[in-house]
Amino acid sequence: MDRSFYRFALSFRGGTIDDLKSTFAEYMFKDSSFPKEEKNFDPLSRYVEEKADSKMASVVFDELFLLYEERFL
Repeated sequence: MDRSFYRFALSFRGGTIDDLKSTFAEYMFKDSSFPKEEKNFDPLSRYVEEKADSKMASVVFDELFLLYEERFL
């Protein structure tokens, strides 16, 4: 399946307040400049580290990206 990381991560929205993946997904959804069509780790990681809200933790991004790779890459 040809799915961007953004579309994959949106599936984690709506979880509990203590669910870090859900929090990441909510803040990602609210970030209008998030690279929505990107599939590659490096540009996404750079964006999260340099431009994303602090609620979008790099460690959570890494966990989500590993799940994304397992399912779609």
